[in-house]
Formats: sequence, structure tokens, C-alpha cells
Amino acid sequence: MKKTLFLLFSLVFLVSCNENGDKTEERILSDSSGNINQITLIIENELWEGPVGEAIRDNFAAMVEGLPQEEPLFSLSQIPPETFSGFVRKNRSFISVQEGKEAEARIIKDLYARPQTGAIISGESEEELIHIINESSEKMVSAFKETEMKEKQRRMKKSLKKDGKLEEKFGLSLDFPSAYRYALEEEDFVWIRKEIPKGNMEILIYEVPISQIEADTNTIGNIIKMRDSIGKAHIPGPTEGTHMITEEAYAPYLFETEIDGKFAYETRGTWEVKGAFMAGPFLNYAIKDEANNRYLVVEGFVFSPSRGKRDNMFEIDAILQSADIE
Repeated sequence: MKKTLFLLFSLVFLVSCNENGDKTEERILSDSSGNINQITLIIENELWEGPVGEAIRDNFAAMVEGLPQEEPLFSLSQIPPETFSGFVRKNRSFISVQEGKEAEARIIKDLYARPQTGAIISGESEEELIHIINESSEKMVSAFKETEMKEKQRRMKKSLKKDGKLEEKFGLSLDFPSAYRYALEEEDFVWIRKEIPKGNMEILIYEVPISQIEADTNTIGNIIKMRDSIGKAHIPGPTEGTHMITEEAYAPYLFETEIDGKFAYETRGTWEVKGAFMAGPFLNYAIKDEANNRYLVVEGFVFSPSRGKRDNMFEIDAILQSADIE
């Protein structure tokens, strides 16, 4: 454990360098591959099936916050070290775990392909490996999330819908694929929809005065009131008198973040229809636009009963994070 303390739980972000480390070495790398949010684990079978593997799963396949059912943060695919060669090395995200070596936790970029994020974890014993995994996983998860988000946005840019409607209404640029269509357009509200098997993916854009969210210190309560008023006004349920609300049984998660360099509240939780049996996950960004004395709200939610929604919500997140306010 002394060597673990010597390490270093600040991760080292590396670029491709020569052996002396004093010059950047130019290399020709092929394109990386792999499904979004999938990580390849290079680890011996015995370690994967024991406590070390359990620590990896606890940290990298933890439950995604804000989804109605349990779904992993990343899909993990394990292979033994001797098979990590050839095309497998092109996988965009990988973690290499090695026992019997000096304690280490670092992130490397574009080692075998581009873009690529790899994490190297080593330790002299299983106990040391588990400690390093638990201490360093937060930064590693952030690095993998960033890589996957950029890749998802890159893929979406191949077929963007461009019509200028959001710029005209809200002074907003939002990158969303042409598979989405406008479901409802009003003076101060836009609803965009993509149909998926047995469900829909929805995006809402609207604005509220800064004072509506900052009326008092109960920020989450004010955001819930805002969402519920929008649901009542614009998002009807399947029968007369029903409409979308924020799930009443559990409070949503609230975070502070930035979108387009501006302060924003990020809210994740579950929506439901008041008076009907319908529910699903939502993600809401309330972006503070002081120049226009408003919070510009971009929100997405999914309805897809009895199906996984992680990847749907990740696509919505990639769209919402592309917001650019003029």
C-alpha cells in the first residue's frame, strides 16, 4: 500500500511521445472503432472473475443516475491480455489491468488508434489493484465519458437537420440529426421528436425569466414547478385531462455544470403522466443567459416501455450539450 500512496491518484494524461519524452512523435493512426459506451477490459480471466473484476464492475458498470431501471454506465467486454492484438487494439475505449507490477494508474490517449482513450491500472497484489481502481476510477470515468460524448456528436454531425428555426425563435443553435422532426412549434416553445421502435425520443426548447428559477433557495423545487407547468400547458397525456409531470415519488438529481461556457443547472430524473400509466427518464439543462435575462431550457425525455434507455438518453444528452447561444 505504500507504493499506492506514492502514486498518485492524480492520473497522468499522456500523448504519444518518443522514448526520451522530449518531442511529440508523429504517427499515422487508423480510425478507432466500437459501439458507443463500450469499454474493452484487458485482464486475466482469474482477476476478472474475482474481487478485482467486481471492483471494476462496481465503478465502470455502476447504475446510470436518472433512469427508471438499472442500466450500466458502460458496457464492459473482457478479454485476456494475450488476445489484445490486431483489430481489437482499434477499440476506442479500453482498460488494461496488470497484477505483479509497480502500482500505477494513468490515462493514455491515441495509443493504437484515433480517437482512443485507454486506462492503465497495475499493482503488485489484488488488494493494491482494488484500492487503485476505487481511488482512480472517477477521473477515468470522466475521461471515457468525454471520449464517448465527442464520438457520438461526431457521428451525429454526418446528417444534421439545418433549418434555422431555433435561431429565429431563441437565438439557439442545436445539432440534432435529420431523423428528428418538429412535433409542435409555438412562439415560445418548440417540441422535436424522433420515433423509435415502440416509443419516442423527445426534445423541448423554451425559456423562462431568471427570477422563475432563482425565486428562492429551493432551486430543485422551482425547476420541478417549471417543468410541471410546461407539461400541463404543452405535453398532454393519452386521455383528456392527463399531462406530463415530474415523478412525485422521488426527487430528481440536480447538478451544476456549464453549457456553451454558461452556467447551467442539470436535472436528471423520471417523468410520469398524471392520471395515466406512462413514465420514463428525462434530462433538463437550464442555461443561464444573463444577457437576455432568461434561463434557456433544453430538455429531452424518452418513452420506450420495457426497453433499455441508456443509449437513447445518451444521444439526447449529446444533442443538448451541443447548444450554442448567440
